[in-house]
Amino acid sequence: MSMEKTTTATAAAPGARVAVLLPLPLAGSYDYAAPRGTALAPGDVVRVPLGRRELLGVVWGAASGAIDEGKLKEIAARLDVPPMPEVERRFVDWVASYTLAPPGAVLRMALSVPEALEPPRLQRAYRAVAGSAESGASERGVKSTPARRRVLAAAAEGPARTATDLARAAGVSPGVVASLAELGLLEAVDLPTQAPFKDPDLGRAGLALGPDQRAAADALTAKVAEGGFGVTLLDGVTGSGKTEVYFEAIAATLALGRQALVLVPEIALTAQWLERFEARFGVAPAQWHSDLTQAERRFTWRAMAEGKVKVVVGARSALFLPFPDLGLIVVDEEHDSSFKQEDGVIYHARDMAIARARLGAHAIVLASATPSLETVENVRRGRYASLRLPDRHGGAAPPEIVLVDLKKTPPPTRQSWLSPPLREALAATLGAREQAMLFLNRRGYAPLTLCRTCGLRLQCPNCSAWLVEHRHAGRLQCHHCGTLATLPAECPECHARGSFAACGPGVERLAEEVQALHPEARLSIMASDTLDGPTRVAEFIRAIEAREVDVLIGTQVVAKGHHFPCLTLVGVVDADLGLDGGELRAAERTYQLLAQVAGRAGRAALPGKVLVQTTQPTHPVMRALAAGDRDGFLAAEAAQRRRGAWPPFARLAALIVSGPHGGEVERVANSLARAAPRGPGISVLGPAPAPLALLRGRHRQRLLLKTERGTALQPILRAWLAAVPVPHAVRVQVDVDPYSFA
Repeated sequence: MSMEKTTTATAAAPGARVAVLLPLPLAGSYDYAAPRGTALAPGDVVRVPLGRRELLGVVWGAASGAIDEGKLKEIAARLDVPPMPEVERRFVDWVASYTLAPPGAVLRMALSVPEALEPPRLQRAYRAVAGSAESGASERGVKSTPARRRVLAAAAEGPARTATDLARAAGVSPGVVASLAELGLLEAVDLPTQAPFKDPDLGRAGLALGPDQRAAADALTAKVAEGGFGVTLLDGVTGSGKTEVYFEAIAATLALGRQALVLVPEIALTAQWLERFEARFGVAPAQWHSDLTQAERRFTWRAMAEGKVKVVVGARSALFLPFPDLGLIVVDEEHDSSFKQEDGVIYHARDMAIARARLGAHAIVLASATPSLETVENVRRGRYASLRLPDRHGGAAPPEIVLVDLKKTPPPTRQSWLSPPLREALAATLGAREQAMLFLNRRGYAPLTLCRTCGLRLQCPNCSAWLVEHRHAGRLQCHHCGTLATLPAECPECHARGSFAACGPGVERLAEEVQALHPEARLSIMASDTLDGPTRVAEFIRAIEAREVDVLIGTQVVAKGHHFPCLTLVGVVDADLGLDGGELRAAERTYQLLAQVAGRAGRAALPGKVLVQTTQPTHPVMRALAAGDRDGFLAAEAAQRRRGAWPPFARLAALIVSGPHGGEVERVANSLARAAPRGPGISVLGPAPAPLALLRGRHRQRLLLKTERGTALQPILRAWLAAVPVPHAVRVQVDVDPYSFA
């Protein structure tokens, strides 16, 4: 096994040794012999023997030469698919090196659709043979019938069609079509199973841009035209038209014949985005996310590899698609924590996108109304450029934000969560026939269910988490591992019957309260478990735009990117929720989330108002939110992080030790602590049980490496991990630049 890096070496002669990287969690590539009669080059996709199996892999460069000639196996075949571009192979190596993940595990993300590497699937279609009209059929001695005449007439019009489509057009059974094909009057042809992606129309004019938008768009298009790597923060308040600005950069990229990628944190964002893209460019872009069917993924991946896709919008995994000529990346809502992948290869898609842009020597745009402190600090240090859109597009005014101090305001009545000011504002909004949004970042009906007799709390058997009641679905669910259960008829501890009570509100319980207050109001809940795919999201948004919804009740998915012109009231039910837990980024994330939620109000002609229910009105997050002082909040947050030497003014890496047996996990964690690196500017915290000490049946301990900002973490981590043997049942995951400490 070798750790040979990618190379631009020339093709290997038949029989020569080559290194092949396999999409498995292996430390490096394996040596193979090129098949006789076939020359191979780096990037070629091949099928190779491994043990008793045959696996797909990618030629990664020159072999290490460490394998004896007699043990060297021959590559079975080279696949007829475009080779993996050199820049993508460098990217795979870079991600593996940065995250300390096995290169094969990163390659598996790049080869995420193995079926796409096989020849494209075709469907049988039929078209008319020249001279197959009624007279031609008679000359061939074929009996003419009304059904056959209708089929031949339909086949003579338009392109080839499947037997089913042709039969439907002619009003006959598919058997009639098959018989005419057998008689030689219809010609069978093979067509792709899906229509090819259409190129965007660059001749279409975009929306009229305001002066600030036009200046920002011109600056971005100039950067695209200049070429070369560069990061630009597109910093605009909610509703300022950032999307239309970076559309201009996409158009400039396409005009140069290159491809563009737009990363979004959640697919729930894309419904309105897709409409705006199609209005601007006349076609829909390719999409990449987990809700695509396998056939759609296969078709899209292959089209990408063949250079037949110009623009892709997708979730973080779209970063690993095989772009032959990527010229621009846009990371929309760059601050969003959904860009962080916590399982498998642990990486932050925003940071990896910047690395991908650097390797490809092209521009990248980070767009946000509430940019991350890391990005703001990089702008301050001159590493990133910045373009500011300070005003809402079209002259819309920012919403009025009012803090409702729950310690001074008369409290909500028992088993209700809307304060009198929020109830009054909701009634006034509905009375004016305008729309309202209530935000509570808790899915389900109640976050906790306990026995009123003995106090037993229903907990997930596999995680250190409570089971959340989803009353509408009639189940209890763990939001960490997905475990489902039904509410017991009696308490398993004290055997009291009917003793379980829901504690605290979720969005379902909030909807129940609103419905009791306003029986005539049309309510809708928007949460990740109610949006089961892009089609459902699109239907949901259409209903809101069509004024078929009066009150929208939702979790964090309502905060991002949506534009509802008639929504004038936003009520934040529990603004303090994200401040609990003491996490490093708790204040920053809470401010970002609340500012984004508030930004949904008053985005058009009607003025907006935001009521924020809080027990901490003097907290810096709440004061900054009410004053609209984002920059002041970020400056104070930066000063606090600088004093404590925390990111972005220091480097962090977490080690997560997990396994099925708690004692074994604790022993490994303690061994890592004893072998912890020492030196100036280096400290190690832990081990300590993770906040989720049991997750999916695995016990978990955490250690945290903290170093000065300019320190290279990876060599320290590699030496540390190499010093401690780890039993087979225990796994040690590395999280470089952790965002969550769960």
